[in-house]
Formats: sequence, C-alpha cells, structure tokens
Amino acid sequence: MEQNKPIEQLTKKERWELKHQEKEIAKELATKKRHTKRIMKWIIGIALVVLPIGGLIWYGVTRPPIPESDIVSHNGLHWHPELAIYVKGVKLETPSNLGIGASFMNPVHTHDGSGVIHLEFQGLVRKNEITLGQFFKSWGKDMRSFGAEMKMTVNGKENTEYENYIMQDKDKIEVRYE
Repeated sequence: MEQNKPIEQLTKKERWELKHQEKEIAKELATKKRHTKRIMKWIIGIALVVLPIGGLIWYGVTRPPIPESDIVSHNGLHWHPELAIYVKGVKLETPSNLGIGASFMNPVHTHDGSGVIHLEFQGLVRKNEITLGQFFKSWGKDMRSFGAEMKMTVNGKENTEYENYIMQDKDKIEVRYE
C-alpha cells in the first residue's frame, strides 16, 4: 500500500487494512494505558505502606534521647498529692472524675472532690507530665485564672514554682488567690 495516497484513491482492501491497523494501534494504546494504570496503583499502594513505616523508623532513629534528668520513673508510678484551692478565703472543690471518660482515663485525674490528684502512669514518666500545670491543663483551666494575686505552699513551705511544680506522692499543695 502506498503511504501518501489520499484515502479516496485507496482500494476497498487498502481502506479495510488501514482501518484494521488503526484499531490495532488503538487496542495497543488502551492495553498500555491499563498496564500503566495498574503499575501506578501498585506503586501508590506500596508507597502508602512503606512511607509511614519508614517515617516511624526514621523518627525513632533520629529522635534525640530523653535526658535522665527529665525522667521521674522508667516503670510507671501511682502517686496521690493533695490540692486545696482557696479563692478569697473560700475553699474551691476540685471536680469529680476529672480526666476520666467512658473509654479512657488520663494518667492525671481525680475520682472525687476531695482534692486528691491521682497520678497513675505506666512505663516511662517524665517530669513535665506530673507538674501542677498538667493537672490544671487536664481540668481545662489556666492556673492563674482564679485571681490576680496567688500564693502557693507545698507541705507547709512557700513555693513559687506554681504550674511548673513537679508533684510528689503525698504532697499537700495549697494555692490561695486574692
């Protein structure tokens, strides 16, 4: 078949062969397109699995170690400091079941309004997890929102660490606002 012949000058057989070639080319293109799509789906699927795993491994390897000075316990703890809050001389009751939900329990929580704070941690415990500020954060309050002038004592001694105070077992913490 001549290549540059106008289509009108082609014989019936040549037109049929040309049409047949066009169909074959279209079929090949469709097959290649499906194949490329299939490969792309596999690549994306593998990437969605491998990238998060690789990211977690990278994070674990490159994360700076926690300094020993920031660690309170490697094996968890179960402590019960007590907190009394006074606003203009009136004792404020701490909320019951603070940090306790239907399907979870925050490691910093209360059971009743007695002022006992429960610090119940498993595994590694960092100092910043057991600060007085963490208790107020669990409560959804800013420690300084109860009054402008604040004084705090811990076990009868004045303390100015306020929200940065690292609570200890059996502490008696008293915060007074004027």
